[in-house]
Amino acid sequence: MYRMRDAMSGVDGIRALSEKYKFHKDLVRRWICRYGFKRAISIIKALKSPCRRISIRVNLLKATIDDVLRYFEERENVNVIQHHKLEEVIFVLSEGPFKIPHSDKIVVADKMAAESVMMGANLFAPGVIKAEGVKRGDEVMVVDKYGQAVGYGIAEMDEFEMKRKRKGLAVRVTVSLYKVPSFRGSPIFEEGYVYPQSFPAIVTSRVLDPQPGELIVDMCAAPGGKTTHISQLMKNEGKIIAADRSKRKIDVLRENIRKMGVRNVQVLHEDARRLPVLFPSLKADRVLLDPPCTALGVRPKLFENRNEKDIKNSASYQQSLLRAAAKILRKGGVLVYSTCTLSPEENERNIEYAVNNLGFEVAEQEYFYGFFGEPFFPDYRRVQRFYPDSHDTPGFFIAKLVKVRD
Repeated sequence: MYRMRDAMSGVDGIRALSEKYKFHKDLVRRWICRYGFKRAISIIKALKSPCRRISIRVNLLKATIDDVLRYFEERENVNVIQHHKLEEVIFVLSEGPFKIPHSDKIVVADKMAAESVMMGANLFAPGVIKAEGVKRGDEVMVVDKYGQAVGYGIAEMDEFEMKRKRKGLAVRVTVSLYKVPSFRGSPIFEEGYVYPQSFPAIVTSRVLDPQPGELIVDMCAAPGGKTTHISQLMKNEGKIIAADRSKRKIDVLRENIRKMGVRNVQVLHEDARRLPVLFPSLKADRVLLDPPCTALGVRPKLFENRNEKDIKNSASYQQSLLRAAAKILRKGGVLVYSTCTLSPEENERNIEYAVNNLGFEVAEQEYFYGFFGEPFFPDYRRVQRFYPDSHDTPGFFIAKLVKVRD
């Protein structure tokens, strides 16, 4: 057994696993080194499948838990599980994996589209890479660029329509690898009564512990899941400054704010690193920083091409956001830092950087549902990690910091 593990941990073994699971060899290597061979495979397999329990946040600004539970049971005929402590959290169950029927007619979808089809969505023309010889009405198999089958259905366009129109329904999916309940487009979602959100992301806003009347800054706010949850916890009292540098995402943020009945948010289309320059006197009570990251914990993912260079670049960008966060937070204020990735460079190492260079101390977290962090800095037991193979969640990291000096 030892010899087999040792062999699989070597260059040839890493290459073989990388090719089998379609994850970059840099990731396979680092996960084997940190967790061992069996655990690394367990993590990768979990990442390639959706969560069994899909979390949804009830918007208590507009709805009651009983109303939402009744809606799901009576209108959607869906069994719903309520979290034992966090009143706003409910879960619905996904199903699968299912066997995908074979077809000689193949439609190749890009990564994002293929992962959506994998969970039960239809395939639309913008997501099609190739559909050689496909005619309208054909029974087709939908695959990703590596040939991994994710769905089966009926072509609603021929090959040339898919290429020419670049919009509209391309494949009506009848069988998908998994069935994940989606309520986007349903009245309960469109009217802002619920918001699909991962469980660790919901926990993040709870860890921030915003209070009515406070000044809060959400530095990378779009599409608004955490912003609207913070407002909910504040009972729409006080002020939230929600910044994001993406115009497209800012539009989604504004729509979610409107839909969910949030009234205490000022939206800024701005790179959050510029906040100390734009608002030199700003001293927030609390800051949430959920920065762009390598997203290695997001699931499901059919393949992952991120590498060591991507991790290094991401961590450096996150440190620039941490420096800005330190400048806009009052002394004694709270910073919550979270990511949906697994690399220590973007997680524990960045917290170590904030403590050593930016005047922060690591604080205890009242809402702790993951595991301790990894031992890359002294206070690793005060941060929490969610692992996809252990917690039935995305991979996620949360740290709570207090600013103790300017």
